[in-house]
Amino acid sequence: MASRKERELQEEKDWNKIDEAVIASESFIMRYRNQLMIGVGAVVVLVGVYFAYQNFYVEPKNAEAQTAMFRGEQYFQAGMDSLALFGDGNAYIGFEQIINEYGSTKSGDLAKAYAGLSYARMGKYEEALKYLKDFSGGDDMVTPAVQGAIGDCLVNTGKPQDAVSYFEKAAKSADDVLLSPIFYKKAAIVNRELKNYDKVIALFTTIKNNYMASPEASEADKYIMEATLLKGAN
Repeated sequence: MASRKERELQEEKDWNKIDEAVIASESFIMRYRNQLMIGVGAVVVLVGVYFAYQNFYVEPKNAEAQTAMFRGEQYFQAGMDSLALFGDGNAYIGFEQIINEYGSTKSGDLAKAYAGLSYARMGKYEEALKYLKDFSGGDDMVTPAVQGAIGDCLVNTGKPQDAVSYFEKAAKSADDVLLSPIFYKKAAIVNRELKNYDKVIALFTTIKNNYMASPEASEADKYIMEATLLKGAN
């Protein structure tokens, strides 16, 4: 065990090292004081610019976009997809123009979802995919709908394998007793066409076990039995 004298000497050495580090740090600060102050000043300026951008540009733009979106949402709900997308020639400018003018806002982002869904309903799947994939997401209801719509568009453009992952994402992100089994069934049906029978069984088993009250659960056994027989036949 170290003696008291040795411990005191060691502590003195440690304090000397700390003093040296402090002196070196102070020397560095004095030598580069101007550069450091410029760096700190730059950070302060950037933070100030960010908040100014949010308060004086983004929020007012988002408010404008919300106003522009109102009529478009009505057209969309009524199934008037062309009017929703391109405007009515009067006060409403259409989702396409809203995206061009307000695409960086939350409402502009939502317009991408509406535009994609409108194009999908019109059977214009490539145009739909462009907007749906550009949608940032975040909304608990809209995001699963968009993911599911991407899956539908991919199926209709001959990319069923890619579609499956989007249907499963939609089911998981929805986490809903009504929506999730619908998306899981879509994934299962595509896997059935791809002859991925193990996946069909797994997906319908998930529906059967986790969403027992859903219409999809009531027909799960039928698909599970069919997939089991087809798997055994191959």
